[in-house]
Amino acid sequence: MGDKGVSTPPHSHDSCYKPSRMPPPTFTIVITTFNRWGFLNRAIDSALNQSLPCEVIVIDDASTDETAQRMGHLVSSLQDQGDARLKYVRNESNCGHSQSVNVGVAEATGTWIKFLDDDDYLAPNCIEVMLQAIALHPTAVICSGQAIQVNSGGHLLGCTPSIGPVPVFHIPQVNIHRGMLLEQVAFGTPVQVAVSREAFLKSGGWDIHLTVCDDIDSWVRIAQFGDAIFINQGLAYRTVWEGGSNRKNSIQERLNTNLKIKQKIYAHIRPEHQAQLPSIKDIQNYLNLHWGFVALKDRQLFTGLKLLLPSVPFLMAWKLLLQARTKQHQLPAPMQVIH
Repeated sequence: MGDKGVSTPPHSHDSCYKPSRMPPPTFTIVITTFNRWGFLNRAIDSALNQSLPCEVIVIDDASTDETAQRMGHLVSSLQDQGDARLKYVRNESNCGHSQSVNVGVAEATGTWIKFLDDDDYLAPNCIEVMLQAIALHPTAVICSGQAIQVNSGGHLLGCTPSIGPVPVFHIPQVNIHRGMLLEQVAFGTPVQVAVSREAFLKSGGWDIHLTVCDDIDSWVRIAQFGDAIFINQGLAYRTVWEGGSNRKNSIQERLNTNLKIKQKIYAHIRPEHQAQLPSIKDIQNYLNLHWGFVALKDRQLFTGLKLLLPSVPFLMAWKLLLQARTKQHQLPAPMQVIH
């Protein structure tokens, strides 16, 4: 069973996790959606037009727009053409994003899951590049690439930072959580990440009670069961817009959840390493600085000053903030380059 408060997908088991080696990895792209057919159509196109074909599952969280009708027509049209890769599942009621992800993974037949929100989309070679990297390091359970950031019209805004100077590398499991705590290992949002389905089920799935950082919470628990792979290449497109899920929660709510995630990460770090790490209090002051500046950038002056002022005197907090802002120049260690 999963952690308390986590909705465990069907077929989860309690046996010790062992990475699958045979047959070769296969992929399922899981797309979650709610009332965004205009965006969803683009996401589905990007999934169906991968250079390596794979299963695509759309989980509709009880949309009230044209999604159900459009999806029914699309699935039927593809099947008439002999293409059965696309599967459509509609929740009977609105269950939320996390539960929709769990439903999608339960329905999947692939040994690896590529997450995709309805307002994001994939580069044509995303699955192929990830599969090549995973084949070279079969003990991995989580794989992440860079995200190209676009606005709602698809115009380029930028790209998430690279991690280190090499094209592809892996981090042993023992070092992942330390790297996550110190902001050296950032898997990113769902559009950047793929995970082993077996490790996902073993971890208990996504926590249905979290409304923010539910993805990062999942990465923390999945990383218990194997190594990580990072690909310094833009493999996906993340839409940055006012309707994005990251805009639904207040700065204070996002900070509080961020701190809870950091506490969970801290608990996974081996005791012998914890003595060399900043304290939870240092981490909290760093997060106050980070989210305080986010609030100021969003022109929330009162919230920004409320968060910043109590943490200004703490030098360790500023050091952690500086390290996080320059993380693209840091290398988690030990690290192995994958050629």
